[in-house]
Amino acid sequence: MTPVSVTQGSGPIVLGLPHTGTYVPEGIRAQFNDNGRKLADTDWHIDQLYDGLLPDVTTVTANFHRYVIDANRDPQGESLYPGQNTTTLVPLTDFDGLDIWDTPPTAKDINTRRDAFHAPYHAALTAELTRVRDLHGVAILYDCHSIRSNIPFLFEGTLPDLNIGTNSGATCAPHIEQIVHKLAASASGYTSILNGRFKGGWTTRHYGRPAEGWHAIQMEIAQSAYQTDETPPWTYDTAKAERLRTCLTGILHALNDTALEMNT
Repeated sequence: MTPVSVTQGSGPIVLGLPHTGTYVPEGIRAQFNDNGRKLADTDWHIDQLYDGLLPDVTTVTANFHRYVIDANRDPQGESLYPGQNTTTLVPLTDFDGLDIWDTPPTAKDINTRRDAFHAPYHAALTAELTRVRDLHGVAILYDCHSIRSNIPFLFEGTLPDLNIGTNSGATCAPHIEQIVHKLAASASGYTSILNGRFKGGWTTRHYGRPAEGWHAIQMEIAQSAYQTDETPPWTYDTAKAERLRTCLTGILHALNDTALEMNT
């Protein structure tokens, strides 16, 4: 198993997929408890949801599961949301606050996994953003995520369908943020929010450097928008998904056109 898969495109958009992977080395799997082995906090089917929506797009996909190490967390372990419940670089609990380990990872384990999984993913992402920016003078990282819409441990109430994160506008040019925000807000049948509970993970915050030609935006989608329900076996609902794919296609094409115009 290679820790990261890259599909290179010639366009200005890079899709990051840090949480769709389900690979767990056997030695690590043996340390899970029964709850951890469920891998419940996967971004189920998010790769399928985005597949084929935009020609010439580049994708960078983590093949390992976030319970091995979370590719969307600060490698030094700093919290993204101080004072709020969240999961750590190597999660000790699931999104419901329940233990996932029989034998929790040691500091040495975490360092080893950082080198073996986290670092290669971000090396690949850095390389692709650099390549794309060299081609177009600008690169837009669109970070693809999904999550259950009701998780009391992490947030109150029901999550909107489309959750856009730019770290309160810091990670991309204002017009890029507004394009996504307006298209999501006008999408019939969907609820949306800009910089609500999810303001963008470490990936968005780390790579969002507008002054350097790197723009980053996170899209966190409620899984109820494209799954039959949000419980095992996490069934992909083709009818729901195709409707959502139409919305996402519009967003990605608008970003692509905008990026190309920025260098003219």
